[in-house]
Amino acid sequence: MKKIKVGIVGGAGYTGGELLRILVNHPQADIIFVHSKSNAGNPLYKVHTDLLGSTHLKFSDFLSDDIDVLFLCVGHGDAAKFLAENTINPKIKLIDLSQDFRIAKAGNDFVYGLPELQREKIKTAHHLANPGCFATCIQLGLLPLAAKGLLNEELHVSGITGSTGAGQSLTETSHFSWRNNNMSIYKAFTHQHLKEIGQSLKQLQGDFSKAINFIPFRGDFTRGIFTTLYLKTKVSAEEAYKLYEDYYASHPFTHVSRTNPDLKQVVNTNNAIVYLEKHDNTLLIVSMIDNLLKGASGQAVQNMNLMFGLDETAGIRLKSAAF
Repeated sequence: MKKIKVGIVGGAGYTGGELLRILVNHPQADIIFVHSKSNAGNPLYKVHTDLLGSTHLKFSDFLSDDIDVLFLCVGHGDAAKFLAENTINPKIKLIDLSQDFRIAKAGNDFVYGLPELQREKIKTAHHLANPGCFATCIQLGLLPLAAKGLLNEELHVSGITGSTGAGQSLTETSHFSWRNNNMSIYKAFTHQHLKEIGQSLKQLQGDFSKAINFIPFRGDFTRGIFTTLYLKTKVSAEEAYKLYEDYYASHPFTHVSRTNPDLKQVVNTNNAIVYLEKHDNTLLIVSMIDNLLKGASGQAVQNMNLMFGLDETAGIRLKSAAF
């Protein structure tokens, strides 16, 4: 089969680097260019040092039409700006990893790219909006309940994310000396991913209108998202497990665990793990992913695979480090 020709804009950041690590070993992808004005002419391994010996590609300051798909790994707000300032050949498929096109509205032809929600739409998409990391993790914890119309009480969610979730630019809360042996809350009840979460839940359960009380935490580790969700429900533990196992049976990267999992099981993989417990009339849901893989670049490649008719798991059958 002919290889997919890939272009990447914003290849010097965390998501761009993770995308490169996947695509240099993808059996059916050929990276044509990696765009970065500030690094043009430099080898990729000068920024992403782990790529030394893996590729001789250099960053470029030009765009080429000789590609099949363009990944946008730029910051929030910058993807829309980039597309407004540059003419992209209409034959080229777009996969945007920012939040710019995730919310449905008039004139937005981007398909929301959560395979566990709408795999068939992704297969025919030309423009795709990759979901947010917290949004992916939380939605995977709730989709089976929404699909059965069981989200009838307000939701309580706590989630902790690694420092790579804040991006590569240094801020007061991303310096090692501040982050190490420390944690804090940010954007309590107002996190930007709540909009796309609510959009997806209403897609499955049209009458969903309950509050999603989300408290995000900054963790003192580099990668991974660990969320706990709970709500009141009459569904028993066994009934809940049956719902989740049936819903995810055909999805290769989301796994339902009957034993209490830990974050290292998903770090460095494109997997998500969901675990359930019932306490009286409260259902506890644990959902976890790697924020840079299933929460960003791994899911972007999963979507590319679907959009081009490849095996959904091609190039992203990754194993956790475990220790």
